[in-house]
Amino acid sequence: MIAQLQGQVVGVDASTVVVSAGGVGFAVLCPPQTASGLAVGDSVTLFTSLIVREDAMALFGFLTQAERLCFDTVRGASGIGPKIGLAVVAALGPVGLADALRREDLAALIRVPGIGRKGAQRLVIELKDKVPVLLAAAGADEAGPLIVSNSWRDQVVSGLEGLGWPVKLAESAADGVAPMVDEDPTVSVSALMRAALQALARA
Repeated sequence: MIAQLQGQVVGVDASTVVVSAGGVGFAVLCPPQTASGLAVGDSVTLFTSLIVREDAMALFGFLTQAERLCFDTVRGASGIGPKIGLAVVAALGPVGLADALRREDLAALIRVPGIGRKGAQRLVIELKDKVPVLLAAAGADEAGPLIVSNSWRDQVVSGLEGLGWPVKLAESAADGVAPMVDEDPTVSVSALMRAALQALARA
């Protein structure tokens, strides 16, 4: 099994990074935010998960071990494939997933492309006991405030859209609360949502 890959980026697009290691170019499927943050010539270390099927092999890569654990955890649920696993990492991250599972927040899970209500319920039932492991891997305290993942903006925008706000206003409100994240990276998405809603109410 290929668990870690270290080398130079020789190719990149929206979802795939080609890493040259030991004279071999490995095509690695990554979350969009990972791929977009890399450029040809960069040195990179990816924590990988190799999926072998009868007709193909696919290598998935992540910048942290916590993200890889998130991916592997989601794939452990019945009926969940690697495409949805990658979408969960991109949309929620390990801490966001743990938060949704422990609060049984189906709305947060349904916002992930490819997950419907039944799928969200199945994830909660089958994976809720994985919350402590996910939080420990991400360095978060189960009883304390959750660290906001890199997808906080997407979560805020999606939440506001779900409440009926137009996408442009939702995006503007999300941009307005960005300084809160800069000031306190551990601020919760719920706190950001409240601040965004207050700003919209005053507009």
